[in-house]
Amino acid sequence: MSDKQQALRDLFARFRVIPVLTIARVEDAVPLARALVAGGLAALEITLRTEAAPQAARAIVSDVPGAIVGLGTVLNARDLAVAEDIGARFALSPGATPALLDAAAAGALPFAPGVGTASEAMAAMERGFRTLKLFPAAQAGGIGMAQALGGPFPDLRFCPTGGVSAANAAEWLAEPNVIAVGGSWIAPAADIRAGAWDTIAQRARAARALWG
Repeated sequence: MSDKQQALRDLFARFRVIPVLTIARVEDAVPLARALVAGGLAALEITLRTEAAPQAARAIVSDVPGAIVGLGTVLNARDLAVAEDIGARFALSPGATPALLDAAAAGALPFAPGVGTASEAMAAMERGFRTLKLFPAAQAGGIGMAQALGGPFPDLRFCPTGGVSAANAAEWLAEPNVIAVGGSWIAPAADIRAGAWDTIAQRARAARALWG
């Protein structure tokens, strides 16, 4: 396993719940990250789904030293370059084209490509990736899919995202090949807009209690 993949696996093993954050206003970024870190969740996935996302991620890198910032919804080599430029520590994608896999393999950033089938997992493995994002996890077959992939691919570890919630996160995390889970339930968009930082911190603490 490459050093980049080992670093990503170590990070996910340390912080097993990764909040998936869609930030529409840059001014929300720092108080949001501080609430999550205070609740025990330091590894954050900032999705590139809004115009504010790169600047928001940059603000967190600059002003919240306890946060470990990753960029999500990485779709191409340009997005990977943005992640490296802002000082992100890792990146994830919802899927993986050959061009994206090649760019990530050649780059310096620990990266989890998104997969939803055995064939996609094999394509990622061919380029050296061993820690993958299972997306959309519920629609791709749920926990049964993770269990099925464990047979032919015992060396792979997955971070399921999509349909993971407070109600089922513990069940996902109990699977031996699930190293972490990602989810938006900890900091939903409505709470971010409302500045409900205490509520978000409470959810973070509850999520942190899911592992030892």
